[in-house]
Amino acid sequence: MKRLLFLAGIVTLTMIMASCGGGSKKEEAKEEGDAYDDYEIAENKGPSSEEQIAEGKTLVESNDCKTCHHPTNKIIGPSHTDVAKKYEFNEANVKLLADKIIKGGSGVWGEIPMSPHANVSQTDAEKMARYVLSLDGEKEH
Repeated sequence: MKRLLFLAGIVTLTMIMASCGGGSKKEEAKEEGDAYDDYEIAENKGPSSEEQIAEGKTLVESNDCKTCHHPTNKIIGPSHTDVAKKYEFNEANVKLLADKIIKGGSGVWGEIPMSPHANVSQTDAEKMARYVLSLDGEKEH
């Protein structure tokens, strides 16, 4: 009789242990997966507009822009603030002005042409344009 109770106890313990631990790997996997549900995956959007404006200011100051342009006064070309007042601060005008920085141009502000800056990358020219367009206090939209 003692043997029978002993065997029944072992069988019972074995069944309890098997039933408790049987789904543990599935539960652990589910818990590990759920941990990621609490976090949003951040998209890499690159530098913010403010960071690009700051980089653009540095680029404008380090290039030959100040030979013809001043932040607030007309020199040979228009002041950067006058350019900002003329153009709405949006993606289309950022690209338009970046293109003018790279290729040069004339006719918009008078007969004196703006010399091309073919050594400036599209990305840097867009940062420069963002800086210029920010000078009237308008935010990009």
